[in-house]
Amino acid sequence: MPLDIVVVMDPIGSIKIAKDSTFAMLLEGQRRGHRLWYVRPGGLSVRDGAAEALAAPLQVRDDKNGWFELDAFQTLHFGPGQVVLMRKDPPVDSEYIHDTQVLGLAQTAGALVVNDPQGLRDYNEKLAALLFPQCCPPTVVSRDAATLKAFVAEHGEAVLKPLDGMGGRSIFRARAGEANLNVILETLTQGGHSLAMAQRYLPEISDGDKRILLVDGEPVDYCLARIPQGDEFRGNLAAGGRGEGRPLSERDRWIAAQVGPEMKRRGMLFVGLDVIGDYLTEVNVTSPTCIRELDAQFGINIASALFDAIEARMVAPATARTA
Repeated sequence: MPLDIVVVMDPIGSIKIAKDSTFAMLLEGQRRGHRLWYVRPGGLSVRDGAAEALAAPLQVRDDKNGWFELDAFQTLHFGPGQVVLMRKDPPVDSEYIHDTQVLGLAQTAGALVVNDPQGLRDYNEKLAALLFPQCCPPTVVSRDAATLKAFVAEHGEAVLKPLDGMGGRSIFRARAGEANLNVILETLTQGGHSLAMAQRYLPEISDGDKRILLVDGEPVDYCLARIPQGDEFRGNLAAGGRGEGRPLSERDRWIAAQVGPEMKRRGMLFVGLDVIGDYLTEVNVTSPTCIRELDAQFGINIASALFDAIEARMVAPATARTA
């Protein structure tokens, strides 16, 4: 049965389709005969307690010279038979939180929201990794510069980062005794008002920051190692890293097995794990990427597996009612 696929994303006219995972999802949804709807940025709202959106019918094609067409925008009411792909990029600021609350009302009305709005609010992408401490490197999170500085001294070298960044922005590599460590910590904590994270520096980053994708709790068989280039220590593709696909290692699969069941339980159907060497460093739930790169390198279709999971969830409630 055709579904209405409603996508909440950053402006579709600005994406790079060769690397955009949301676009891969839209192509697959359209291929399966589902109807696509594009929510105008900022177009979610509530009227008399019911969620609605200013949305337009959407068609997509895999053509860098013209990859989408929109019909007229109209008010769309949420309900059964709809799948909402919540794919807005961070920051997870107050506006993002408010949008997840609106989508919670859409969920109550019968729409399936991917990923679950409550999970999007609960799982800060840096802190979520610490729910699985057996997978993580030594880490401390604090507003106190002295605590963070002592952590750097203990481990000799650390990576320092804010809790709300993405794409490698505002990440620092610092050594004990470094002259500018105090100002780095003052900047990250905003003078002691904001939490910041310190993790032991992992030299394995030179071999790549691996992105492992989970679909309904199960890992894709391949990861994308994002390898730093030149004098850059960050592997993020947005920071110039080079993407290299690899089969999962035994340790990668072990980490996925630790994290996957909890993600599935919480309705997080599409999740990205960041792994450096043998350690989990982040759990990405807002808008994980790397579908297009892995599909191209290995001839697979990750969005198809995601839609299999989505369609199974859409069928399950109807099956339960008729049992």
